[in-house]
Amino acid sequence: MEPGEGVLTRAMRVLQCFTDDEPALSATRIAELTGLPSSTLHRLLSQLTSFGLLTRTPGHRYTIGAKLWELGELSPLALRLRETALPHMSRLYEATRENVHLAVLDAPTPETATALFVGRLTGQGAIPTLSRMGGRHPLHTTGVGKALLSTRDEAWLQRYFSVPLERETTLSITSEEELRADLARTRARGYATTREEMTLGNVSVAAPLARVEGLPPIAIGIVVHIEVADERRLSGLVMQAAKDLRAALRDA
Repeated sequence: MEPGEGVLTRAMRVLQCFTDDEPALSATRIAELTGLPSSTLHRLLSQLTSFGLLTRTPGHRYTIGAKLWELGELSPLALRLRETALPHMSRLYEATRENVHLAVLDAPTPETATALFVGRLTGQGAIPTLSRMGGRHPLHTTGVGKALLSTRDEAWLQRYFSVPLERETTLSITSEEELRADLARTRARGYATTREEMTLGNVSVAAPLARVEGLPPIAIGIVVHIEVADERRLSGLVMQAAKDLRAALRDA
């Protein structure tokens, strides 16, 4: 525990322990992850549970509570963006029967920026993907991520490229030169693509939205199996969806 660390900071350290891989944690595991003293941790867990931010489950474990979800639904990403986007995402899904993703740029700094998935539509026949609503993925290996990167200026990109790009598959682009060339193509044609760069067998086509006041940069995209990836058709559908959604957000 850092000297002088406030209660809110300690509470955030606890809440940030929960991940896709570990959605339910014991007090012992939380102590391992946070390094908080036992007395401090148990007091925090009790308070967070009493406010509904955590829930105690059978087996003496904790999960994220309903109150935290309720508060999150008041974010403009839910109330304004996702609710406005759902009809446009639905039309894109009906036209393709494939995974439709809505993401924003989450960038406390360019060095730590990711694509935060705020909406997702899928069906029984759609190819499985790693994405989930509320999850995040790298910018350089996802279609929506590349679309978001294409909206950044040179100063921002210089900071972004100061951190090595990690490889998700053998086909991931991790070279700055290659990725810059890919982003140039994205800007020229109006949409981004990935080919097996996040998941083998998957192709993504995504388009950025023009800037919307009061919201972070936004991109909408679709993920299909490589064998049925008609880039020309999908790109037209995705770019139209981006244009229509931007108009709806502007008028909302």
